[in-house]
Amino acid sequence: MLELPLFPGYVFVRMAMRDRLQVQTVPGLARLVGFDGTPAALRDEEIGALRTSLGGAVGAEPHPYLTAGRRVRVTRGPLAGMEGVLLRRKRSFRLVISVELIQRSVAVDADAADVEPIR
Repeated sequence: MLELPLFPGYVFVRMAMRDRLQVQTVPGLARLVGFDGTPAALRDEEIGALRTSLGGAVGAEPHPYLTAGRRVRVTRGPLAGMEGVLLRRKRSFRLVISVELIQRSVAVDADAADVEPIR
């Protein structure tokens, strides 16, 4: 089975801002994601969801970035507390979790009983 990266071209690092010049010297690095030359950090919740979905607790796959749809919050399971867009796929549901900063999304299997609408 061929495994492809969820976010091709992106590497996630945790670093102190004072170390950014050292990180930028890594061969192959084009730039740090940010605004007006200032690096921006992903929210801890987004990193946590990515770790959980990549850690084998749920099957994750890349998905086109979504900006609209029925927003829900996961109430149970390994992604409890995460928010995303719930999609129906054949006879099952998929939760699309979007990383706003890089405008990329990942889809994971979801049980409709484990989510609640966000009002």
